[in-house]
Formats: sequence, C-alpha cells, structure tokens
Amino acid sequence: MGIFVFKLPDIGEGVVEGEVVQWHVGVGDSVAEDDQIVDVMTDKATVTIPSPVSGTVSSLSGDVGDMIAVGTTLLEIDSDGELQDRGESASEEIEEKQEDDVEVPPPVTPTPPTPVEASTEKRVATKKTAPPTPESSSSPSGRVLASPAVRRRARENEVDLNGVRGSGPAGRIRHADLDAYIAAGGAVSGAAPENYSIKRTGVTEVKVVGLRRKISEQMSLSKKRIPHFSYFEEVDITELESLRQVLNSTKDSSQPKLTYLPFIMLALAKIMPNHPECNAHFDDEGGVVNRHEAVNLGIATQTDRGLYVPVVKHTEAMDIWMAASEMQRVSGAAREGSASLEDLTGSTFTITSLGREGGLGATPIINHPEVSILGVHKAREMPVVRSGQIVIRRIMNLSSAFDHRVVDGADGASLIQHLRKMLENPALIFM
Repeated sequence: MGIFVFKLPDIGEGVVEGEVVQWHVGVGDSVAEDDQIVDVMTDKATVTIPSPVSGTVSSLSGDVGDMIAVGTTLLEIDSDGELQDRGESASEEIEEKQEDDVEVPPPVTPTPPTPVEASTEKRVATKKTAPPTPESSSSPSGRVLASPAVRRRARENEVDLNGVRGSGPAGRIRHADLDAYIAAGGAVSGAAPENYSIKRTGVTEVKVVGLRRKISEQMSLSKKRIPHFSYFEEVDITELESLRQVLNSTKDSSQPKLTYLPFIMLALAKIMPNHPECNAHFDDEGGVVNRHEAVNLGIATQTDRGLYVPVVKHTEAMDIWMAASEMQRVSGAAREGSASLEDLTGSTFTITSLGREGGLGATPIINHPEVSILGVHKAREMPVVRSGQIVIRRIMNLSSAFDHRVVDGADGASLIQHLRKMLENPALIFM
C-alpha cells in the first residue's frame, strides 16, 4: 500500500512533451492495472496511456489542453498492492503498443470541419456540446416537468412529453400546451402563449485542443504562407452519370459502387503529366518546387474526431475499380480511427468533396506544402442551352485553389479546363 507517483513516460523517439487531450479518470476514481487513464497527443500521435497499478486516483496533474513534459508527474494513485518502479517498463509497454493504439493526427488539413475529438468542455468532455433544446424543461432528475394529470393524458394520446414545449413556470407542461401540441398534429405549436418567453444567455467554453488544435495550426500555416487564388467552373456530367449508372448496374459483388470521385481521380491522374506544376510540393524555405510524377491523391474525410486526409497512393497505376476500392479503404480507416501513418501522409494533390452539402462554390484551403486543391460540389439537374435549345442537363460545380507563388493563373485554369473536358467526355478517361 502507498502512493504511486506516475510520470509521463517517453512515448516516442524525440518526443519531449505531450498535450493532455482527455482524462478517462478523476480524483477518487478506482482504477485497475491497464485501465485507460489519459489520452496524450504529441506531434507524432495520440497515445492512450494505461494505469501501471491498481488503486484509487488521489491527484491529477494538468487540465485538458495543458502541455506536460516527459518525466513530469501525471497523476498519483493510492495503490492497492506493492509498489514497484514502473516508469521504464511503462514507457516500453506504451512504445510497443503505439503501432496499434495510436490515433495519428492528419499531416495536412484542407477545408475546416468541425467536429470532434478536440471539442471539449472543461476537463473530460469529448463530445460536442449540444445546443439548448427549446422544447420542454426538466427537473434536476431529468424528468419533464408536468402534473400527473397531464402525464396521464399524454400516455392516453401516445404523446412523448419530451417534444412538447411547456409554458408554465420553469417550462412546466400544462394542459393547454398538450392541447396545442395535439392540435398541431404532433408538432410544437408555432404560436407561443403570451406569457411564454425563454431567453438563451448561456456561454459554453470549449478549449481548442488535440486534433482541433492541430487543424487550427495547419490552417493558419496554409493561409499565412500561401497566397491562394481560386478558380470556379461548371461541368456537364450528364454523359458521365450515364456511364456511372451502366458500370454500377453491371458490376460484380466484389466491386464497390462507383461515385463520381473515382472518375475524377482517374481523370486527374491521366492529365497531371501535362500540368506538372499543379502536382507538386513547394519548399518555400529552401526555394525549391518538387514536382511529383506519382499522383498521390489526398481525400478530405470528415470523421467524428475531425477532418483527416487519407491518401490514395499511385492513382496513375489504377483502374476505376481499384481507385474506388482504395478510396473506400483509406476513408473508412480514417473514420474508424484505424488509419496508419502511411495512410495519412504523402499526398501530392488534395480533393475535398462537400457531398450532399455541396453548395455552389467554396474557397478550399491548400494542404501545405501542396500547391493545389480541388473542391467537388453536389451534382444537380439544370436547364442549359445546347444547339439553341433549352434542355435539362446534370451539372456539377468545381472549386479550386492554387499557390500563386508557383502556379500561374493560366496554368491553374488550364488544369481545370482539361479536367472538365475529360469529365464531359468520359471515354477519354479510359483511352
């Protein structure tokens, strides 16, 4: 028995400090050996550190967002068993498990997401704070405020009181509120009673830590160091949609369903030799542009922990099914938190798709040190003029951005126009 002082171990070569991302325990909590106690993010990875002993947590060092130096006391545990020096062995265990347990932060960050592991409230919250609910208020126990008679009527009418807005004191639901809800067909009445007024004045403090901090830093670096210029274009993908439908209807069970992205990926891979200035990295400190022959496409992927950019390597050597499969693999790994460092590094050009949120345009931010990025928007049916006639065609908008230090406006526009030609005549992608 006694107090076990656990210090932040050496969790990787060259790592001298780590940021506290999430505590899994609090003072007074009982822990068993190997229970998760804290997540620490370094410049290389996020590591979940296990407890080296069993006992009761007596003190913690550092709040979420604090930087803790290696060798600094992390927490103290009132141990249940014999104490032994676990500092060195704990470091070795963490280092051995790092390949499997780490969550690798993205090396680059395109358009901001949101959301996420970094959203924390005070010390332990890791989920996004929900906005105030305008419906019914509840008591400290969590029950909706309503009289037994109102509850009985709600049960008889199969009404969930959680969806009813109360006009009484502290949001208590009255018979009139229930009547209005039922009369509105099960929706909250649009006309609130005259005595009903709730002002929302709360402020939630959310620390910018962990992955959200990494994203913030990378975004700031990209905007500060790269003079962006943007370029927008409409693309008629009516023929591409027809081809996509045919391929999906004839594919076998081992082949993935095709979206537009694999076609765009293959088109980019095919035309990049004609636009080498756009498939490059700019070492602005060394004054060198490295033009890549390999077309390694970063695919911006939204996850519950934030925005990751997994990479499809050597797209130029793939067919449509291989590109679709590999895109699904790396994007799925990023969403599940199982993406390796290899999956998340090495992109030479990034694609960011806004999917169903599409919009008409955006100004995507380049992934430093890349020099180009392509934004893909939702396809939609639109009236257009063809041969003097108004016809309905399927149109997709593209938004792009380029590093104006090394990519001239004409060169960026040339890439997008070449891509447009490929997508409007999809047979060219496969010739």
